[in-house]
Amino acid sequence: MENNSSDNHIQRDNSSTWAIVPAAGLGQRMGKELPKQYLTINGKTILERTLERLLSIESIAAIVVVLNKDDKYFETLSSAKNARVMTAIGGRERCDSVLSALNSLQGKVSAADSVLVHDAARCCILPTHVEQLIASLKDDKVGGLLGVPVSDTLKQVSDKNRITQTLDRSTIWQAQTPQLFPYSLLKNSLEKALIDQQKITDEASAIEYCGLQPQIIMGHYDNIKVTHPDDIAIASAIISHQNLSAG
Repeated sequence: MENNSSDNHIQRDNSSTWAIVPAAGLGQRMGKELPKQYLTINGKTILERTLERLLSIESIAAIVVVLNKDDKYFETLSSAKNARVMTAIGGRERCDSVLSALNSLQGKVSAADSVLVHDAARCCILPTHVEQLIASLKDDKVGGLLGVPVSDTLKQVSDKNRITQTLDRSTIWQAQTPQLFPYSLLKNSLEKALIDQQKITDEASAIEYCGLQPQIIMGHYDNIKVTHPDDIAIASAIISHQNLSAG
């Protein structure tokens, strides 16, 4: 299934940005037969929408889509035929899948290149916000991610669902994707975290585990992650609103 598109179609600057879209999950929380990235919103699959938005960003040299080894849907998408789209086979966890994609880029990336990782299920991301992230982190040696300050009151609970304390939300942000890091730093951090059997929930947590502090860049509240069935209707409304605003 691995598809290493010809480098002749990949545009490079002195330093390039490469994208990784993990799409190997089964989306079991959706309760659907299809993996959630292949459910449709307003006539297009979630994954197709995500890829279209990333492909509209000219500064992204290429995108590696990480697929389940038994995936039989991706090749039907129009984006699968794009010369800037490559594939890799995913692993058991998200961090395994991202590392697989990083390994597939060896020999293509340079020391100055960065890697942008974006959830397949965040199909409402606006290209302008991705470009803002790339521009903001251009000279940052650690990297960072999009995020938003939490607006709800947050409670810490016990294993019996009893509240143990109310958290100070003034310093708490909700992490989003894309998350952008130097290629070698991200690869080395993921490898170390996996060897040490650390629980890694996003790329930033691997960087943090290695003692570094990623920068968080203000994103937007409409950059939701489609996770539960109700999220389909919310994402549909967001996309319809974005289309009206663009028109």
